[in-house]
Amino acid sequence: MSDRPITLEIQEPLCAVFRRRLKAEGLKYTPERARILDMVLRQEDLFEADALLQQLRASGFRVSKATVYRTIRLLQDAGIIQRALSDADQAQFQVVYGSTPRDLIIRVDTNETIPIDAPELLALRERLCREHGLVAQGHRFQVYATAREPRG
Repeated sequence: MSDRPITLEIQEPLCAVFRRRLKAEGLKYTPERARILDMVLRQEDLFEADALLQQLRASGFRVSKATVYRTIRLLQDAGIIQRALSDADQAQFQVVYGSTPRDLIIRVDTNETIPIDAPELLALRERLCREHGLVAQGHRFQVYATAREPRG
């Protein structure tokens, strides 16, 4: 563990959601889990667990790969992050709790992810849930595409 003081910028409601999930599992909210949560919340795009581990270590925080992977699983279970469906070699994740869903086009030929703004999807989601007496908790919309083949 680093001797440097840890400065965390975690939103209280999100932190409380994670703490409740941990308590339900009989687990503690440790400084390692707090730091991982903080680093996850700093991600602006899709991220991979190994890249997150490298960022944590580059910031001077010593943490094991197993702790990062277990915490990512707990964050998924708490509904804070979700796995993004892609053809990448390693699973990619995105923060979903408390944010507007980020819909994506994923280029399967280059692994590029292109965020798309489709407010009509939010309206459709809300209408479908309302018709079934439900309240939406989120959604995932991803289009898989490749470059157009030239016409010959």
